[in-house]
Amino acid sequence: MADHLEASVTLPSDPASVSAARAYVVTTLAEWGLPPDTEVADTIRLIISELTTNAVQHTFGQSPTFTVDIELARDEHLRIGVTDSHPRFPKRLPAAVQQDNGRGMVIIRWLTAECGGKLRVRPTREGGKTISIELPWTVPAAPVPTAGQQES
Repeated sequence: MADHLEASVTLPSDPASVSAARAYVVTTLAEWGLPPDTEVADTIRLIISELTTNAVQHTFGQSPTFTVDIELARDEHLRIGVTDSHPRFPKRLPAAVQQDNGRGMVIIRWLTAECGGKLRVRPTREGGKTISIELPWTVPAAPVPTAGQQES
């Protein structure tokens, strides 16, 4: 595989874009070797759903679009970032807060840590922010045929 792969998509800040972003990321990662039916792909799918939902819901119309960037470096490190143009950084809520929403960053942080990764929030030069996850790239090995099975 290549030493460095990149992909990017910019979508309108609209609820319908959440599923489009999720599909884009899963399809791109499948092209890079991560089967979409793995636990890691499911985890990434959930993280992307949370990140893009935050970009749509919490920018209060001040970010007409958001961008999803995907980078794979040396088949070792995967970085996925969601950038919007709203200057407000996400708030960290205590786990005990009883609300119907507002736990997206807690979920993202927990899932990312469970995969051995890191969550970062950085300002952009344009005054917005990028929330990104960095994960070790682990592609499941192809199953080894057992005695009596033929490879297809």
